[in-house]
Amino acid sequence: MSHLSVGITTVLTSLLFAVPAHPDTPLRLAVVDVPFEPFEYRLPDGTLTGFEVELGEEACRRIERECEWVEQGWDGIIPGLLARKYDAIMSSMAITDARREQVLFSEPYYSNPSVWVTLTGQEIDIEDHEALEGLSVGVQRGTIRDEYITDTYGDLVDVRRYATDEDLAVDARAGHIDDITHSRCRHSKSMLKAAESLPARR
Repeated sequence: MSHLSVGITTVLTSLLFAVPAHPDTPLRLAVVDVPFEPFEYRLPDGTLTGFEVELGEEACRRIERECEWVEQGWDGIIPGLLARKYDAIMSSMAITDARREQVLFSEPYYSNPSVWVTLTGQEIDIEDHEALEGLSVGVQRGTIRDEYITDTYGDLVDVRRYATDEDLAVDARAGHIDDITHSRCRHSKSMLKAAESLPARR
């Protein structure tokens, strides 16, 4: 197993939950960077669905509230909560000490290790630092993968940061970057898999 997998395999994602004062009003739940399959995406008829959307709808049902879904970019997800644009974040987020200082987390509800994703036929040993030197590695800005790659490989590789997961996927499929780091769950159900040219390597 690679150093990347070891470093973040045990990082779990959580729901941030804060119930507003008026039970008759909808519970405003934020989701990040739609589409983000299999967690949140839209059906052909425009209906918002996905694992976390269904989980949020079930939470609302149990507390007898209506759900109101708010789409938010990753960079603004915590600032939006602090500004009370919504009542809770219902999107995958790793628990870190820095985030704990700003928000409250629920109990973790799934584990999501990260993988390296490369173009077919490109052999890269991530433990061979000499082989990595000068390569470009794509990450989504502000994620734990951004932090890990920057801290661990930042002096060796060209770290390229993307605002959204989709922007990262587009450049990866086009071959504009040598590697990306991605969540295993997201990679297995995403545009990356559809390209059939970006196998996950752990």
